[in-house]
Amino acid sequence: MENTMNPTTLARTKSDQLVIETQAAAATTLNEAAPVTSDSGGILSRKSSKRFMMGASPGRSSGGGNKNNTHIWKSRSAQMKLDTEELSLSSGAALSRASSASLGLSFSFTGFTVPPDEIADSKPFSDDDIPEDIEDGPSKPKFQTEPTLPLYLKFIDVTYKVTTKGMKTCEERDILNGISGAVNPGEVLALMGPSGSGKTTLLNLLGGRLNQSSVDGSVTYNDQPYSKFLKSRIGFVTQDDVLFPHLTVKETLTYAARLRLSKALSRQQKEKRAIDVIRELGLERCQDTMIGGSFVRGVSGGERKRVCIGNEIIINPSLLFLDEPTSGLDSTTALRTVQTLHDIAEAGKTVVTTIHQPSSRLFHKFDKLILLGKGSLLYFGRASEVMVYFSSIGCSPLIAMNPAEFLLDLANGNINDISVPSELEDKVQMGTSETETRNEKPPPTVVHEYLVEAYESRVAENEKKKLMTPLPLDDENKLKVSSSKREWGASWWEQYCILFCRGIKERRHDYFSWLRITQVLSTAVILGLLWWQSDTKSTGGRQDQAGLLFFIAVFWGFFPVFTAIFTFPQERAMINKERAADMYRLSAYFLARTTSDLPLDLILPVLFLLVVYFMAGLRQSLGPFFYSMFTVFLCIVAAQGLGLAIGATLMDLKRATTLASVTVMTFMLAGGYFVKKVPVFISWIRYMSFNYHTYKLLLKVQYQDIMPSVNGIKIDNGLREVVALVAMIFGYRLLAYLSLRRKKLHS
Repeated sequence: MENTMNPTTLARTKSDQLVIETQAAAATTLNEAAPVTSDSGGILSRKSSKRFMMGASPGRSSGGGNKNNTHIWKSRSAQMKLDTEELSLSSGAALSRASSASLGLSFSFTGFTVPPDEIADSKPFSDDDIPEDIEDGPSKPKFQTEPTLPLYLKFIDVTYKVTTKGMKTCEERDILNGISGAVNPGEVLALMGPSGSGKTTLLNLLGGRLNQSSVDGSVTYNDQPYSKFLKSRIGFVTQDDVLFPHLTVKETLTYAARLRLSKALSRQQKEKRAIDVIRELGLERCQDTMIGGSFVRGVSGGERKRVCIGNEIIINPSLLFLDEPTSGLDSTTALRTVQTLHDIAEAGKTVVTTIHQPSSRLFHKFDKLILLGKGSLLYFGRASEVMVYFSSIGCSPLIAMNPAEFLLDLANGNINDISVPSELEDKVQMGTSETETRNEKPPPTVVHEYLVEAYESRVAENEKKKLMTPLPLDDENKLKVSSSKREWGASWWEQYCILFCRGIKERRHDYFSWLRITQVLSTAVILGLLWWQSDTKSTGGRQDQAGLLFFIAVFWGFFPVFTAIFTFPQERAMINKERAADMYRLSAYFLARTTSDLPLDLILPVLFLLVVYFMAGLRQSLGPFFYSMFTVFLCIVAAQGLGLAIGATLMDLKRATTLASVTVMTFMLAGGYFVKKVPVFISWIRYMSFNYHTYKLLLKVQYQDIMPSVNGIKIDNGLREVVALVAMIFGYRLLAYLSLRRKKLHS
């Protein structure tokens, strides 16, 4: 037809029209948002630059198919062309200022000082220039913005000492020496310093995780001391990712929400909060993936760290502590993690984090900075002003370097690439043996002393005066912090049910591993072949059968003990973390932990007896089979109680394994099979042995109503043995609970 247009012409016409419309829209946005200042000759604001980049970025476009890709890239090219034209109309001062900002603090590195009012503009990256993870989809929603109690953290002249006990002497060691600082809602405070400088100790002290009897100084929250009420308002992310490896990301956060969120919320609301946190942290792709561990493949390191952060921000905390959240992460993942912390602070929360050696981009994300060296305070103040301060005391980089590297070199006393202050140069020129070195540089000890003295003489007094000023808060916010009442997120029964379900989901993988199933079934088959259809009519046949029953009592006494020993020592880090946050009561955890094993412990013994019982030709009747099963189950639960008690009492795997080996061997020897006549002074041991009572019960089950005695053991109803095993079940578990209660799990 004559009216039909060429497809190429049509596409070009539409493309030209799209370019014209995009230019008009971008010009309108720039005219409305870009301020013109007289001192710089006109420069685009950060917000307009952000909107410009959001419009030009293909990752933020709403189009989802390949058909729109051409138009997206053409519109981006048009916007870039328009931006170039705008910048060409700007003055040379604006271009010079932009190039200076891209160089960061290079002027201060070469001896020039950047004016304080220009520091904010000299950041090489703006707060919003974060590389976005395109795989995560469109931009994530902002963090929880519901009202939260604002917490102002202050600490003045904080000191902390530990006592190291030697063979003959006790020595006190200073970990922190008079540290002062403060952080307000909406700010991110970074604790920097070399390894061993006291960063983690200071973080634990501020988070209420240390024994307060060894702490001197003042630590206040809204001008009030630490109280139990703050446990539900403080989030604490440890350096080690303490998570259950066999739970998925969604299950981990859901259980945390159900345990920690307020009772006023329903279960559906709590689960919805977990989904919201997953979306906020960009964990949608891996929400159904197991966390993983040393021997279990799971999520990546960055995703694990975000799950740990999600475990804490799920309660909408007022104060968030993080111990080296970027350790082990690549620079891009670390930057995204720190940006997450920045977003959390923008929502009105107070964030304190330790950082080991951040990149230059990470360094500019922090609002305040504390630099520690050997437990002493070298700097506290705005992170953007730290280079200006050290330049004022004569310490400037001689080469261009990352500000974090420069600060860590100073904290370590290494000034090879740093200018030497005149005071220290005088000491070197004096040539005393105390300060003289081969390269004419002062030793690290002298540098450290100079930095401490410089801070105390120039800055410390003014900062302490600021900290002594009362906060402009009403009495209501102060009284809330001083409350000593704990707030549990769930009732005792709800805590028990949640922990019971979590325990079964976590440990079912270990119980039903092929290694354990093969171990039990192979042992059962070997026993069945060795005692194949044993004769019960002759005396020799009964002796052989008694040996089989004794081995069953020993095997199902030995096996559970060494499985239960690992329970509390391996989960100690998790107990410390969750109990310090008041997630649940210790009694609810202990009962859920011990009862969640019972359904799983019953399956393997059933398979074992199904193979052994009929292959060995034991008493072919339904009653004796179930009685034998009940006896073995009592033995397993009693042996587990002994393992739990040993593990909870010692909390050390090597010592617990050694003690359990000696105890189980003693119980086995006193079990009534090897020695019939035990001396009176040691005969009491057999009554504490679950092997002895289990062996007697199995004999009575097999030979009841057949013969009056077997191997000197009188055949009766077995009530005493049942009572003894039940007493062991509860007695050993009570000992384990009291041991856990006695342990200082929070230290």
